[in-house]
Amino acid sequence: MLITGAVLEEIGRPRPYSESRPITVGELDLDGPGSGEILVKIEAAGLCHSDLSVVDGNRRRPVPLLLGHEAAGIIVERGAGVDLRIGQRVVMTFLPRCGECAGCATDGRLPCERGTAANGAGELLGGTRRLQRNGEAVNHHLGVSAFATHAVVSRRSVVTVDDDVPPEVAAVLGCAVLTGGGAVINAAKPAPAQTIMVIGLGGVGMAALMVAVALGHPVIGVDAIAAKLERALELGASRVYSPAEASEAGVTAGIVIEAAGHPRAFELAVAATAPGGTTVTVGLPNPSATSTISPLTLVAEARTIVGSYLGSAVPERDIPLFVKLWREGRLPVEELVSSRIALADINAGMDALADGTAVRQIIRFE
Repeated sequence: MLITGAVLEEIGRPRPYSESRPITVGELDLDGPGSGEILVKIEAAGLCHSDLSVVDGNRRRPVPLLLGHEAAGIIVERGAGVDLRIGQRVVMTFLPRCGECAGCATDGRLPCERGTAANGAGELLGGTRRLQRNGEAVNHHLGVSAFATHAVVSRRSVVTVDDDVPPEVAAVLGCAVLTGGGAVINAAKPAPAQTIMVIGLGGVGMAALMVAVALGHPVIGVDAIAAKLERALELGASRVYSPAEASEAGVTAGIVIEAAGHPRAFELAVAATAPGGTTVTVGLPNPSATSTISPLTLVAEARTIVGSYLGSAVPERDIPLFVKLWREGRLPVEELVSSRIALADINAGMDALADGTAVRQIIRFE
């Protein structure tokens, strides 16, 4: 079938992207779903730093690449062996889980080995590509490629949700909430009412803050952008600081979640972790970035540093929990949406993401 999608043509073009236009929006051919795959009509998709990190070159992926990995949509066709029904709403998750490898056996702590390999190669979990343009193959982004009117994905890349979950809420559950909220419940595992600090209040960091608030924890928000600090207070943070203010005041917490993806933010997170506490890092800096910390501090103060990819989550287990919190009115996921944009404005949307002014921009497909 013929679809419209946003394809990254070249990695590393200069900013502003609205002028260099690394992403083109146009028509592509999409094959139907194979065995174990589904065809999804995309309803809503979010712009995330994992998309930007490919555009700016921090994460190298094969191009041309149809971007987008945080989305929700409706199943319109299914391949052989799929247990889902036509018309169900699904949340896309950017790391499929085969359920059989050593990584999948760690209950979310490590990513799926097969899923990771497929993502790196620009393929679906089964080793296939379903996208072409002018007779040439187009790569998939993280097994999803959701910046398009339709997508074919592995059954293992989706989690179903009921019809009462709106598309925009369902979309951000699959990355921002799963990563940020998962870091709280799976990696940090805080004690009841323990104070949690979140450094970096983009979509993932703000989701971590909201999940921590929903679970009854006092939360300290840290970000360099004043508007995000104001928003954090509106969403339940008890205190907020700029990075400089937090460092100067010597603010600490038993749990510190670093969601900025910058080596200096990681250093601040470690420094702000109280004795006996845990630093959880979920940000994805440039692979060449390095940080400096004191090993003696870790030993003398019995500190723990935990890396958390995709919130150390098992999507089939964790997304229903976040839906439950949303239904109860404790997790207003829709508040993460900072703006709505058209697919045609994708390059300008990447500029807003790079500027740090956006929490979650949503593309709606009517």
